[in-house]
Amino acid sequence: MKDMLPGKTFNIILEIIPMVILFSLVAILLRIVISLYNHEKINIFNDFKMLIYIIYLFVLFQLVTTIDFKSYSNNFTPFKEIMRYEFTSPLFIRNVIGNIIIFIPFGYLISDIIYMNTKHKNFIIVALFVALTSLGIETTQMYIGRSFDIDDIILNFAGGLIGYFAFLIIKSIFKEDSILSKLIKALLMLGFIAVVSYLVYKTVI
Repeated sequence: MKDMLPGKTFNIILEIIPMVILFSLVAILLRIVISLYNHEKINIFNDFKMLIYIIYLFVLFQLVTTIDFKSYSNNFTPFKEIMRYEFTSPLFIRNVIGNIIIFIPFGYLISDIIYMNTKHKNFIIVALFVALTSLGIETTQMYIGRSFDIDDIILNFAGGLIGYFAFLIIKSIFKEDSILSKLIKALLMLGFIAVVSYLVYKTVI
């Protein structure tokens, strides 16, 4: 695995794994205790899905606040950084494709969480959530030795929208609330996040 991943990313993954395991154990035990105390029926599918979502968010924010791209010049001009890269070049793949890919699961999970709680597919709320989250990340990066880049927000936003439309497609294919349907959606979700995460790790540095 180490040979397939960039050095900095591999080290970050090693540092994250113990925290993810510990957090998962605490979250599972806390969920069981709360369910028993409130006499609630545990929904294994939804609880497992939420745990995967939280782990993804943890990894996402760890990556965007830890990895040093050695870029200290803020960019407030849209498409300035995007247009200066040659297509298919390593920098284009890392900075353009990577910033799109890293937010695809985010758009999907926000869409799914909103639907679970409201039973509505709200494009405006998802779009605002993705845009504000990316803006928050870029603003934070200015104060931790990184830089603000409006192009990253544009690319993250595009990735979030792809995730939203992926959610709509999956939702339209699997309409029944059967055990088989939940199993298929769970496997698709895990496969989707695994593939996207692998691509992120391959392109982010």
